[in-house]
Formats: sequence, C-alpha cells, structure tokens
Amino acid sequence: MIYFIGAGPGDPELITVKGANLISQCQVIIYAGSLVNLEVVNKYKDEDAVVYDSAKMDLEDIIDVMKKATEEGKDVARVHTGDPSIYGAIREQMEQLKKLDIPYEVIPGVSSFTAAAAVLKQELTVPEVSQTVIVTRAEGRTPVPVEENLSALAKARATMAIFLSVGRIEKVVEELIPSYGDDTPVAVIYKASWEDEQIVLGTLKDIAQLKSLRSS
Repeated sequence: MIYFIGAGPGDPELITVKGANLISQCQVIIYAGSLVNLEVVNKYKDEDAVVYDSAKMDLEDIIDVMKKATEEGKDVARVHTGDPSIYGAIREQMEQLKKLDIPYEVIPGVSSFTAAAAVLKQELTVPEVSQTVIVTRAEGRTPVPVEENLSALAKARATMAIFLSVGRIEKVVEELIPSYGDDTPVAVIYKASWEDEQIVLGTLKDIAQLKSLRSS
C-alpha cells in the first residue's frame, strides 16, 4: 500500500496520529525534500526503513520506487508537507498508481495556513468581518485561470491565505489594494511552527517594504 501522508506544517508533533503511526509502520519512506521537516520522518520512522528524498527524484523515479516496494510486499509512506490536498502535487502520482493498479490512501494533515493562524493567535472567520477563507496563490510558473486571479478574488473581501507568493509580494499588494484598501492587516509567515519560523506583520500599504527589510 502507498500512503500519501500530510506531514503537517513543520513541528513534528503537529502530524496526525494516523500519519505518525503509518510512517512508523512503512518500510519505505519518500519525503518531499526541504518542504518537509526531516525531524518528522526521523522522529517516527522505523530504524530499518529506507528513506528517499524526492527533491532528487523525478516522477518516474518516485513511481519506480513505489512499484518495486509493492512488488516486494512493502508499504510506502509518501510524506508531503502540510495537507497533501493543497498544492501537494499528488495528482500525477495517483494517476500513475491507478494505471499500475497499485492501491493507495491519502492521509490529511494540518496545513501551513491553519498553523499560521495558530501562531498569530487569530481566527480566520470572524462574525461581521469574514465568514469565508480563500486559499490561493499568485500566478507564477503555474498559470492561474483569469477568473481566479487575485484582483478578481479580492472583490469578495474575504480572509485570504496566499501560498507560494512572497517572491511576488509587490504584485500581490498591487492586486489586493483596490478591493481591500491599504490599511488591511497582513502577515507574512515563513515556516510556521518550525524552529526557524519568521513572522512579518504590516498592512497592504507597507508589507512589501517590511518584508524586504526583514529579509536583508
């Protein structure tokens, strides 16, 4: 069996009980490189488990390891960051496993955006402020449908969790200000729940500058 396991946001204790138990039971582990805190794997894995870093592998390599393990009667833990259903890039792997008739299961995890809310001690849905959370990203190498660009989504004025976009923060701000206003609070969080977690607080008016100063 192949298990796609959400490792949680980084803190090894924020993985689910089921996810931790499965990692401890699997003879083969493939984790998503620097996106996953290796302490999560090391804390729960069996000492005899074979561990692969998928950052050094392409899709074909990953599937080959899964196929070989299955043929040998071994279980595989495919460990992804956060929750694998959110920007987890698991669809291509699942499609290949279906073609090979290899069974798999997806184990949810704590997403970084909910970990970020916890770190900030904030609720994402507040009466008379917002009852909706939009999870999205700025357009980059992966295109975004026109109707899903930030300026379109911003018109709802909902709470927004923007992934993978800090490198385009000036563009993000430009698209959000017309709908939210420049005094809307913003938090930029790097590695929520990790030991080297970083937080930059500001507003849409100054967050790009503050983030730049913090990074320098």
